Amino acid sequence: MAAEHDENVIWHSHAVTRAQREEQHGHKGVLLWFTGLSGSGKSTVAGAVEQALHQLGVSTYLLDGDNVRHGLCRDLGFSDDDRKENIRRVGEVARLMVDAGLVVLSAFISPHRAERQMVRDMLGEGRFIEVFVDTPLAICEARDPKGLYKKARAGELRNFTGIDGVYEAPAQAEIHLDGEQAVPALLVQVLKRLRSDGVMTS
Repeated sequence: MAAEHDENVIWHSHAVTRAQREEQHGHKGVLLWFTGLSGSGKSTVAGAVEQALHQLGVSTYLLDGDNVRHGLCRDLGFSDDDRKENIRRVGEVARLMVDAGLVVLSAFISPHRAERQMVRDMLGEGRFIEVFVDTPLAICEARDPKGLYKKARAGELRNFTGIDGVYEAPAQAEIHLDGEQAVPALLVQVLKRLRSDGVMTS
């Protein structure tokens, strides 16, 4: 059934191209993929980067892990298969947004390298920027902003990343941030990389 369906679904090319959309926005469309343990600070840093970019006139959108589970991925749980599907859906949405010429920021634990590579492959060369917010587990657990580590340690949450679930750290992230540093310092590092990559000029 799926193969028959695929044969009848044809990608429609629009008259307005991505290059034209990017020219109108005044910058390149890319995906900044923030990954790290729960409590690493990835959502906080991603939010700070989006605010800074918005103030600089960059067209952005932030996809947050919890937010997409309220709608787009509300039917998914936290098994390995569901997590992979969660990331696949987010990747497809981000790909469309990048095609619209936006700078998209995503904040997801995305614990497996294969899933992050899957999204990288969707976006194509130069469109996926992996941002690893590298924060030690002990620091993340001490922060525990949602009380999730406490629940995981008590056995109330199964397959929780960093406790009984694996996290595969990026081998060569484009941007490697020390999550113990202050957010303003991390913001400067991200903006510097975006300028050096030609994503933004201001």
